[in-house]
Amino acid sequence: MELSQELRRQLGILINRQGSVAYVIVGDEKGLLIPELKDYPLGRKRLRGLRLIHTHLKNEPLTEDDLTDLKLLRLDLVAALTAPAGSQRVSVQLAHLSSSPSGITQLAPQPFDRLVGYGSDEIASLEKELERAVKLQTQAREGQEQAILISVRAAGERREVEDSLAELQELARTAGVMVLDNFIQLPRKLNPRTLMGEGKLQEVVIRALQRGASLLIFDQELTPAQVRAISAMTELKVLDRSQLILDIFARRATSLDGKVQVELAQLKYLLPRLTGRGTQMSRLMGGIGGRGPGETKLETDRRRIRDRITALERELEELSRGREQRRSRRVKAGVPIISIVGYTNAGKSTLLNALTKSEVFTENLLFATLDTSSRRLRLPRDREVIITDTVGFIRSLPKSLMGAFKATLEELRDADLLLHLVDASNPRFEDQIRQVRAILEELELDTIPEVVVFNKTDQLEPLKKKDTVAYLRVKQAQMRYKAISISAVQRPTLQPLLEELKRRFWPEAD
Repeated sequence: MELSQELRRQLGILINRQGSVAYVIVGDEKGLLIPELKDYPLGRKRLRGLRLIHTHLKNEPLTEDDLTDLKLLRLDLVAALTAPAGSQRVSVQLAHLSSSPSGITQLAPQPFDRLVGYGSDEIASLEKELERAVKLQTQAREGQEQAILISVRAAGERREVEDSLAELQELARTAGVMVLDNFIQLPRKLNPRTLMGEGKLQEVVIRALQRGASLLIFDQELTPAQVRAISAMTELKVLDRSQLILDIFARRATSLDGKVQVELAQLKYLLPRLTGRGTQMSRLMGGIGGRGPGETKLETDRRRIRDRITALERELEELSRGREQRRSRRVKAGVPIISIVGYTNAGKSTLLNALTKSEVFTENLLFATLDTSSRRLRLPRDREVIITDTVGFIRSLPKSLMGAFKATLEELRDADLLLHLVDASNPRFEDQIRQVRAILEELELDTIPEVVVFNKTDQLEPLKKKDTVAYLRVKQAQMRYKAISISAVQRPTLQPLLEELKRRFWPEAD
């Protein structure tokens, strides 16, 4: 303390649990800059295993900067030493992370020579207490990822943000992730480095500690720099919406087409995010004194990815030509082609199975099926049509994914009719209709005739008893869109749809 007052600089040490000094820090009059703690990674630990003990020159208590370091770095504790000018009496104030709602416990200042406890044993007990609190709150399956969802938008209605976050939660469930909590921030201006403000980021870190989360999933698409900055500050794995969708696609693709398209989308997403560990991984400068040994590992990886992307695009073109030949044969045969489109999880595959008595995989998950399926539907008087099921649409589908699945969506171009399937039981069904139509317009498919079909109407009767206003809203929308009502799990309800198909393609039979 005397040396600190003499130098007019804050001095600090970071002590590990073995009692050894790991770092000595010399700051200025106002504060300290803690170095990168590479030798003490968090991993799966709740606390880092380091205690920060430092001086304050103005006899002030623990500052906001001290508590920020405690939260973001997950230190075992922070201690501030103070002494009035000219006095030999040194006081100490402690703070540590805890399972309390605030996430921090601060103790009142006390004489340094009377300080009892808070050695390595007490810190280990505190860490076990935090571990117990986490286990009481969550019951995750073995190996299951546990995440906190985050949405940060500078503009837009809160209801719209909440709807998008609810959809992100469904995406996480589809990917097998347990969602522990979610955060919404609507700042006037986005932070270009971390998207959200530092205060909110601290809250997220504390909540992750208390709930045992190891993963942050953002509803917005993050830049590579933002992913690195947030990961460095929180030391948690960071994903964005695009990466989560890509992970689901990778799990669900079964055909060669699907697998090629998913790998292509993943590599295009990965390429700009591929970074080395500092300057030692970058290409050496050319010219005199800068000639290096050739490509570094990072450049080699990038070149291999670009080569693989080129090869996959070639393979995709060949697969596309094969599909084109199959489509041309169908067109020559003069058989009408109907494509089922709609928001993901609207029941497209279930409807295809019900109409054609086939067994396309279905499940109550987003993107349960990715691969295009075509089946023949036989109607009375030896008439038949081909019905095609396509990948489901979703809001904010990244451009890279749209490009990757362009080949699959080419199937829609030859359609004579689009069955726009809508999940009538979803409270956001009208937003979903707008999203699907916007994507169809973007793909220049909005000129193909469309029949709107409200599915899952078997779930409307319980809604009528529970929420009459919501039930009436569905009925009014059905009239407005001139929609046909069905339940794909109840075959008798499909008769009006079959009659409409006959009327569209064979009106003379009426």
